[in-house]
Amino acid sequence: MITKAMILAAGFGTRIHPLTLEHPKPLLEIGNETLLSNTIKFLKLFGIKKIVINVHYLEEKIVQYIKKKNFNSDIKVIKEKGKILDTGGGILNAIENFSNEPFLVINPDTIWSSSYLEEIKLMEKKFFENKKRKCSLLVVNKKKSFDESIKGDFSLENDLIKRNDKNKLNYIYTGTQIIHPEVFKGLADKVFSMNKIWNKLIENKELYGMESHNIFFHVSTLDAYNKLKKKF
Repeated sequence: MITKAMILAAGFGTRIHPLTLEHPKPLLEIGNETLLSNTIKFLKLFGIKKIVINVHYLEEKIVQYIKKKNFNSDIKVIKEKGKILDTGGGILNAIENFSNEPFLVINPDTIWSSSYLEEIKLMEKKFFENKKRKCSLLVVNKKKSFDESIKGDFSLENDLIKRNDKNKLNYIYTGTQIIHPEVFKGLADKVFSMNKIWNKLIENKELYGMESHNIFFHVSTLDAYNKLKKKF
């Protein structure tokens, strides 16, 4: 069972300008929640006991927000000083918090709801049943994306994620994955995207995928954010 999770909250949110010039993207509101509070509450619902959050851009606003809200959870904030470490570097920088055990990584950009719980639980079950699995992504067909401008990044065949045929890239990363710390073994880089890890795993036929059947609500651009605010 997975009991620890990491929320990636260090990004600049440049595609949401000018809203993110003064507010970090995770603190943007949709409905009665911020993207961050929605994600934290979702993780608690899933059964996560410890949450690690990395911050960089406008970091103090996120730190103060967490203190003020008092989520009644074990939350640790890791500040990325100096240069932002990107998605992969940010996770690697926090890896000591996961005791060499599989953990969940989640982006707050997605509107997470209880309808995702069953899918992620199944992804977790398959992860532990197959010892070969070191990284599994929850993906969704681009036809289910609320933002129709988002293009597919992957294909999914027999639980394996691929990128070799550009005509079959029909799947989008939803923003959550299960990772075993072993995937970072031997990596000397400090600043890098998770795509570096994913591409290596794809090459070795070791990147697994689980298909979501939920409508994919994702704060990708300013236009998408405004439309989501109206919808919710």
